[in-house]
Amino acid sequence: MNAALPIRNLLSLFIVAFALMPAAAPAQLPDFTELVERQGAAVVNISTTQAPRTQGAPRLPQLDENDPFYEFFRRFIPNPNQQGPREFQPQSLGSGFIITADGFIMTNAHVIEGAEEVTVRLNDKREYKAKVIGADRRTDVALIKIEATGLPTVRFGDPNRLKVGEWVVAIGSPFGFDNTVTAGIVSAKGRSLPQENFVPFIQTDVAVNPGNSGGPLFNLRGEVVGINSQIYSRTGGFMGLSFAIPIDVANDVAQQLRSTGKVTRGRIGVVIQQVTKELADGFGLPKPQGALVNSVEKGGPADKAGIEAGDVILRFDGRAVNSSEDLPRVVGGTKPGSKVTVQVWRNKATRELQVVVAELVEDRGGRQQRGKPQPPAVGEFGMGLAELTEAQRKELKIEAGVFVDSVQGAAARAGLRRGDVILAVNNQDVKTVEQFRQLMSGFDKGRIVALLVRRGGNSLYIPFRIEGN
Repeated sequence: MNAALPIRNLLSLFIVAFALMPAAAPAQLPDFTELVERQGAAVVNISTTQAPRTQGAPRLPQLDENDPFYEFFRRFIPNPNQQGPREFQPQSLGSGFIITADGFIMTNAHVIEGAEEVTVRLNDKREYKAKVIGADRRTDVALIKIEATGLPTVRFGDPNRLKVGEWVVAIGSPFGFDNTVTAGIVSAKGRSLPQENFVPFIQTDVAVNPGNSGGPLFNLRGEVVGINSQIYSRTGGFMGLSFAIPIDVANDVAQQLRSTGKVTRGRIGVVIQQVTKELADGFGLPKPQGALVNSVEKGGPADKAGIEAGDVILRFDGRAVNSSEDLPRVVGGTKPGSKVTVQVWRNKATRELQVVVAELVEDRGGRQQRGKPQPPAVGEFGMGLAELTEAQRKELKIEAGVFVDSVQGAAARAGLRRGDVILAVNNQDVKTVEQFRQLMSGFDKGRIVALLVRRGGNSLYIPFRIEGN
């Protein structure tokens, strides 16, 4: 019993020592005041006036004053004596930030799009008329210039060093309220948005509203890491999802605009799609990665280099292509005329090819009409198939394939559609319905195969699980 006394005394000492320990300081939120004081003066308000457009004014019908309808029209059509058109000058409002002391300013392309006149208002209320140096709609970056000297400027940071969860600050003019400061965290990096293949967006939960567009996104060191560009909203207002263009992407565009007034990008002439887990299994890839080539432009850079439909591009010019979204950015950022090494996955092995990058030009659309198909020949695998006629092959500019006349069951679940043309199974060309049936019958139940399908003017790979013949 006496042996327990020292233990009891020891516990008492621990309790007393713990009670005498200083209390831990409470966690504090970051203080943005110094950042705003140092950088706020370099953020500007941008307003634009578009070219006038006319809208026909309602006219009073030619009626006699004694007509009972004359008074009705006179009362409900304003200014009945105004017979000419009325002019409107819509104005848009946005933000920007000064990047050089002699007046170069970066903003969004959509802020100054269609502008007849651009006005820049500084933090000290001075106003200047700005000249548009250039704008790039693909990245939504624009460069404008005011005639001034000794202006405050921002400092650029490295968006690659940003970490998810890191604090960031936006300064702009939402709804015209100059130098409004909002803060949040980085929610994600490298986001791809529809029709925005050339920008790996920074996603944040910083409050961004109409008028914030073109304004800077700062890190806690007071460095610009992005340009606030878009929000995701179902109401038109902020819903916690805002997107910024990384400043390294924007600065590269701005430098090209300043030097030449335009932006040049590389292209290699391929149509790509994402590599899903099912497609990775079908191609024997260790994991879903890279960009799957589903068609190659005939005579284009990729075709000349030996890249084929069914190849999975894993690396481009020494840079990893982790997903299909990476490839347009990497290729687009390569100088046209450059000869680069492309690593592809083909037949369960890697190989390296040399491609000379061409210059990207504006997309040229075009749709091809398909001839009337023959009646379906077979109904296996959930597909009704038909041979292509010679006229159809010429019209579609393909040498072979089988026409999908109807889909159900496994075919419908895989995503096949009536009107598709199956060109290949696991990169083996399909020439006839009977050959397709034999190819498919050679796979075990449960096996996933990659069907190369022509749909409209495009081609894509569809993973198809064999469910039994």
